[in-house]
Amino acid sequence: MDRRGFLWSAGGAALALAGSAAQAFSLPPDPIFGRSFEDLQGRSMSLAGYVGRPVLLNFWASWCAPCVREMPMLESLHRRHPEVSVVGMAIDTGPNVRRFLEKTPVSYDLFLGGAQGIPVMQELGNKGGGLPFSVFFNRQGRVSSVVLGELKDDTLAADLKRIL
Repeated sequence: MDRRGFLWSAGGAALALAGSAAQAFSLPPDPIFGRSFEDLQGRSMSLAGYVGRPVLLNFWASWCAPCVREMPMLESLHRRHPEVSVVGMAIDTGPNVRRFLEKTPVSYDLFLGGAQGIPVMQELGNKGGGLPFSVFFNRQGRVSSVVLGELKDDTLAADLKRIL
């Protein structure tokens, strides 16, 4: 093969690889971003607005001790990394969540998943429905990693690095 033929072949291969990479990045967001949940004011809010930003979606309940223990860490993450959307999905009732927040306020977004949140957790990989459960999404709205159980500083840092 002469030099020109080699360059044409190499250029074609590079274009093919670039096309494959572009397709990988154009995958649609996870279906959860097509859903809406109630906020604490009773408004139906779509999760679609979070696509384009890294997201940490944390499923929790006011009666779940490990959930309560990790909330200060999530609040700190929210304040230190404003480029990451921290979202809490309460598998709980509105009155329970409101009473809880009087004692333990947080500034990140909270939604009421209630019983509707359990099948959502299962779709995201938490087949048993255990709490707490955290899902890290990249900017394209695709699942990067999941954590069943209480978040720890070291794993949180590693998962955060993957979505940033």
